[in-house]
Amino acid sequence: MEIVHTVRDLQAALAALRAQGKTVGLVPTMGALHAGHASLVKRSVAENDATVVSVFVNPTQFNDKTDLEKYPRTLEVDCRLLDECGAAIAFAPSVEEVYPEPDTRHFSYAPLDTVMEGKYRPGHFNGVCQVVSKLFDMVKPDRAYFGEKDFQQLAIIREMVRQMHFPLQIVGCPIVREADGLALSSRNKRLTAEQRTQALQISQTLFASVEYAKEHTVQETRQFVEDRIAAAPGLRLEYFELVDGNTLQSIARWEDTTYAVGCITVFCGDVRLIDNIKY
Repeated sequence: MEIVHTVRDLQAALAALRAQGKTVGLVPTMGALHAGHASLVKRSVAENDATVVSVFVNPTQFNDKTDLEKYPRTLEVDCRLLDECGAAIAFAPSVEEVYPEPDTRHFSYAPLDTVMEGKYRPGHFNGVCQVVSKLFDMVKPDRAYFGEKDFQQLAIIREMVRQMHFPLQIVGCPIVREADGLALSSRNKRLTAEQRTQALQISQTLFASVEYAKEHTVQETRQFVEDRIAAAPGLRLEYFELVDGNTLQSIARWEDTTYAVGCITVFCGDVRLIDNIKY
């Protein structure tokens, strides 16, 4: 695997691949890689001739400076994992390389980006679209892979690709969970042993709510989740929304959609964890 740090070196490596007629997959990451990321990389490796994985903690998508500073950075370990997964290129640029000047572009995909994460993290999705669109321009991949754990992000990136006419396919990949059900996240590394146990209530509550929903209304199911998280030690609910999986808009009745998804964000201590589940 080749490790490159500049756009020039990246594009030189890609030109060599394309000269051989090879297809290219892209997996954008912020590093601190885990088995969830590995599943994306392995899928890209299976579906493309060469896979590029970007490892870049993007400052423009953090509305909390402390969160940006605390985000784990483990490039050496990440590159070993990527090599084992079969990636061809790891692209690990500096902030200055990605943003030689401030990115003043404004992306707006209302109503997809005004609810849930968009409401609680103003500017977050604008930053995501800034960096992802730059990566698409730099790599020009045939396919790009994103995890369904970031459910809202995936919907917004699909819409950005549609509106900006990027000539690529967006591939959504299922959530990868620990054996006990906790959704894999780079932020899990910040949990203490006690918090790691407490965080299990998030996925357990979602799993239980799917069964509960079979006999109860949308409002009752929402209350069920809110009450379970409120009763769980060490957890603080930011939001739980039951939405149409395509529009991301709240539903009032199960009959309103054939694609209901529950999206949740919970603080465990000061670590913000997200998860979602289909109904």
